Amino acid sequence: MAFEGMDAWALHQFPGAAMHGGDSGTGKWSNGVSDDDEAVLLGRVAAEEVAAFEDLYRLYSPRLQRFVRGITRQPTLIEEILDDTMMVVWRKAYTFNHSAKVSTWILAIAYRQSLKALRRSGDAIHDEVADHADLSAAGPDDVLLQQELRKHLDAALSTLSTEQRTVMELTYYFGYACREIAEIMGCPVDTVKTRMFYARRKLRAWLSSRREAI
Repeated sequence: MAFEGMDAWALHQFPGAAMHGGDSGTGKWSNGVSDDDEAVLLGRVAAEEVAAFEDLYRLYSPRLQRFVRGITRQPTLIEEILDDTMMVVWRKAYTFNHSAKVSTWILAIAYRQSLKALRRSGDAIHDEVADHADLSAAGPDDVLLQQELRKHLDAALSTLSTEQRTVMELTYYFGYACREIAEIMGCPVDTVKTRMFYARRKLRAWLSSRREAI
């Protein structure tokens, strides 16, 4: 199997990334709702409007599921962490002070809940493939190729620490800049940059070591 094929798949998994990306990714996740509208919606949640909470849940569920899946690599934890995260949002919505975006505030909660869940589970990272692309229109060879590439990329990502995977997800999938990632992860900007540096280096080394095998 060509090494170039795996590199292409890696770039597909992290839009805008080329294993040498800059301070922020491209194609930032968008749900079609403005930051101001999200803040208004969260304000209604703070006023304990159940309908507003249901709207916010539907709005953030896909994003949080993708985020949590990328951090934990444990599909069985996703629903638990999602529910725990949104419960905190419901209880703490009144504490939102507009110093950050609603998305940053909610992802920070999801990150903390993910770490708690991993600690409870002993941080046993599974090798299950979390992403399932729509292969219905692909030929048999394409399906086998993508399944194989998916397996190798998942193995590569599993070599990263939880913090390194989180930085990669937030940068290349969600398109956040280092400052926003620092807010989400509760660490200095320089720490984010250091984690990104070592994550990239580790992935490059892994991919290079697999060149012949792939």
